[in-house]
Amino acid sequence: MSLKKLILTGIATLTATLLFAQSSTNASDFWNNVRFGGSIGLGFTNNGFNGSISPSAIYQFNEKFATGASLSLNYAKFDDDKFLAYGGSVLSLYNPITQIQLSAEFEQLRINRTLATQTINIEDNYWLPAFFIGAGYSTRNLTVGLRYDLLYNDNKSIYGNSIMPFVRVYF
Repeated sequence: MSLKKLILTGIATLTATLLFAQSSTNASDFWNNVRFGGSIGLGFTNNGFNGSISPSAIYQFNEKFATGASLSLNYAKFDDDKFLAYGGSVLSLYNPITQIQLSAEFEQLRINRTLATQTINIEDNYWLPAFFIGAGYSTRNLTVGLRYDLLYNDNKSIYGNSIMPFVRVYF
């Protein structure tokens, strides 16, 4: 038997074992640990505004750690320049104590922007990554805080600056 067939057989056997080993109780336990919600964000500068909404789902491993995925829709307007962005992200949340939430989030956005000059409008479309680290104050299902984009690019980012307040809610 070739190495490739052996590996595929092993993966198939492991997958079948895991699937058949799951009981209906385990499946319901999984969904009992999934929380739905998301975040909204607002950013303001002297010449503009940025707003975002991100519905998401997270899996709560325990009272301290959760991870999940999110969809994102962002809109920004700075002077005569307009940005529309959409995409997704993966995030991890850690609560060292109940009231403090630390977060890390990698976001990939498709940016559609229009830059207006006195003589011409320039349209530009591109992909933009962002990597946020954040901290917030949590009370039950609500967290309010600040996040910082480590990959912030002043020329391409849809965000007004690298620091952005957020509100997260999970049920």
